[in-house]
Amino acid sequence: PQNIGVQDGRLTACPESPNCVSSFESDAEHGIQPLQASLRQVERVLLGLDEANIVESSDGYLYAEFTSRLMRYVDDVEFLEDSTAGVIHVRSASRLGYSDLGANRKRIENIRGLLKQN
Repeated sequence: PQNIGVQDGRLTACPESPNCVSSFESDAEHGIQPLQASLRQVERVLLGLDEANIVESSDGYLYAEFTSRLMRYVDDVEFLEDSTAGVIHVRSASRLGYSDLGANRKRIENIRGLLKQN
């Protein structure tokens, strides 16, 4: 996908459609809190999720594709380490469709919960 990656130290902005969440967005529809974790901890959690496939893991950045079980839709999920603030910024976006019925927000909150257990 062309709309992923880091630009000027930030993850790509969410589109207008309600099928994306990002810790770099401030509006209620798209905004979500960053994760309190290390990138290594995030990677360990993702490795334990069947629907996650880590595509890229480089210094301070991790990109994974999540495939839905039923319809096989692919969503793009990115994590960017902010060592100054001590957080991991996140962006989770659907590739197709307009609304995701909250799936991207639920995914990030599920990952947040799994990080707290580890």
